[in-house]
Amino acid sequence: MSSPNLLVELFVEELPPKALKKLGESFASVLFETLKTQGLVNEISAVTNFATPRRLAAHVTAVSAKAADKQVAQKLMPANVGLDASGNATPALVKKLQALGADAFALNKLRKENDGKADVLFLDATQAGATLAEGLQKALDEALAKLPIPKVMTYQLHENTPNSGWDSVNFVRPAHGLVALHGNQLVPVSALGLTAGSTTQGHRFEAKHAVITLQSADSYAQQLKDEGAVIASFAERRAEIVNQLNAAAAKEHLKPIEDDALLDEVTALVELPNVLLGQFENDFLEVPQECLILTMKANQKYFPLLDANGKLTNKFLIVSNIKPADASKVIGGNERVVRPRLADAKFFFDQDRKKTLESRIAGLDKVVYHNKLGSQGERNARVVAIAKAIAEQINPTLTAKVEQAARLSKVDLLTDMVGEFPELQGIMGRYYAQHEKLDDDVAFAIEDHYKPRFAGDDLPRNQVGVIVALADKLETLVGLFSIGEKPTGDKDPFALRRQALGIIRMLVDAKLTLSLNAIMEIAFSQFVTDPSARLGVKDFFFDRLNVSLRDQGASAQEVDAVLSLTPELLSEVPTRLAAVRSFASLAEAPALAAANKRVGNILKKVEGKLSSEVNANLLQEPAEQALADELNKVKPQSDKLFEAGDYTASLQTLAALKAPVDAFFDNVMVNAEDVALRNNRLALLNQLHQAMNRVADLSKLAS
Repeated sequence: MSSPNLLVELFVEELPPKALKKLGESFASVLFETLKTQGLVNEISAVTNFATPRRLAAHVTAVSAKAADKQVAQKLMPANVGLDASGNATPALVKKLQALGADAFALNKLRKENDGKADVLFLDATQAGATLAEGLQKALDEALAKLPIPKVMTYQLHENTPNSGWDSVNFVRPAHGLVALHGNQLVPVSALGLTAGSTTQGHRFEAKHAVITLQSADSYAQQLKDEGAVIASFAERRAEIVNQLNAAAAKEHLKPIEDDALLDEVTALVELPNVLLGQFENDFLEVPQECLILTMKANQKYFPLLDANGKLTNKFLIVSNIKPADASKVIGGNERVVRPRLADAKFFFDQDRKKTLESRIAGLDKVVYHNKLGSQGERNARVVAIAKAIAEQINPTLTAKVEQAARLSKVDLLTDMVGEFPELQGIMGRYYAQHEKLDDDVAFAIEDHYKPRFAGDDLPRNQVGVIVALADKLETLVGLFSIGEKPTGDKDPFALRRQALGIIRMLVDAKLTLSLNAIMEIAFSQFVTDPSARLGVKDFFFDRLNVSLRDQGASAQEVDAVLSLTPELLSEVPTRLAAVRSFASLAEAPALAAANKRVGNILKKVEGKLSSEVNANLLQEPAEQALADELNKVKPQSDKLFEAGDYTASLQTLAALKAPVDAFFDNVMVNAEDVALRNNRLALLNQLHQAMNRVADLSKLAS
């Protein structure tokens, strides 16, 4: 049986651009997977998705006209229910067979099989494979039902419906056409009040023909390009835009701003991209470039052009959906549209600079932060207090700068510019601080205290910024935990996981010698909480750290070995982890880890206080004497290296203990009947346990 290729297209009104890429991928993948589950495609079949502002389509290779029949075993009921004492069918069995559409001869096809509990009746039958029309209808319905639509709309149907103008459909946008071609044959399916045909439409303005009759499934993309002036593939259209952007920028010896989200959105807005160059007056460049770039990207979907130093120029690129012979009117229209936007940005910037940041602080008291945590003013006061206390621990000479930066960190929220563009919070605070000639450490700290905002983001660029960022994130995390607003499952509305990871990164990457308990206590001092909240925050930190280290490639055993000691200085964690990894590679490591686990289990069972003072006179067995002698040599070396911060060498010295430890457990009875002897041996093991677990709990490495 031949297996031609299949093409399905849904032609609609303009789809939401930010969702188009996902809509196209989902439509094609669900359609393909549903065909696959019905046996209509094989292992060599492949799917290609197409998505433009006005269409979703999928091309599937090697699609069968009918799926192969298959043998199925239908479980019916227990044998003692379906058959009477004489072996004849009971009314219950007859009724079941009728419901399955089986005839009288089906009784001869029954077989009895034990399912482990009782004998059960099965009916072996041949299930007819689905036809393509049946299978595609199911796949199309499934693909449309599972589209990740951000918001549906309801519209009335006026064709192919018994109640014209009254029957309605819920979909992302009104649909006007459906194509389903198997090779060059039409597949009779329907969706959204539409019946499948073989015609589609090209570009609104550039198509050679208003209606395009598709010759076959395989001619779809080429016919749309040649006759319809449409690049149907999202990926191909995106690549074409990138090429045109780079070529247009190169002519000006400039480079377009890199923004994948903007590129995806623009790709979803055009069917035939045409990149044009526009420009605006140089006067607007007096406004911070972040403001101009944001308004051009967010409001106009333009690509600003930067010079070799990354500085904004007065030129930008427009991705047009038409290719007129004379593009001057298109360019002029876009230039006229962007000027008012840039003028607004300039106005906001000029107005904001008429008031000092300090004069705006009182306004924070009028802004609600959280109904249980007070206003932004109250929050700001807590951040200032936390930041000052941290500064006193790290570098007291920075306290004044830290206090000023923390006090001014949120006031740009009250400016017109940030009111219009919330994405600029912090950035505008830095510009206004520099305008007022404040210290650069303070100005950059105002911008940077939001960092790191996401995985891979930069840390604050100076220590003042790091301290204020720590204070801000600690206040958020501890404050919300104190009122019970903690993440649950996949819900984290206040992004507390991100806040915790930001704190961890600053402590670790900036190598701050700050105790986690100490900074937590500083933050908790600003709130009224119970002890459980403190424990909850600490557990939350270590849980986030555990996930982060494993994401970076560390094994679960290695991470558990380090974090089970709950190290106070998180800045030491990478060094400890590296030491554990190095130790784990030693030939002696498995045996020592297993012995450490055994020692730990022995010591856990001891009642009362354990001593680590060993009486040499009570060491009777040669094996325990040898272990004590080797431990007396190794422990001072290991401790000295540990205190010097050389955790790798500290652990590696322990390798010398393998032989005496093995001999000890082979030849010495720990739980001797003599109490003094037993306690001395336990003290020796306790000393060994302490020596082996300063860097990490090595027992966690035992398999």
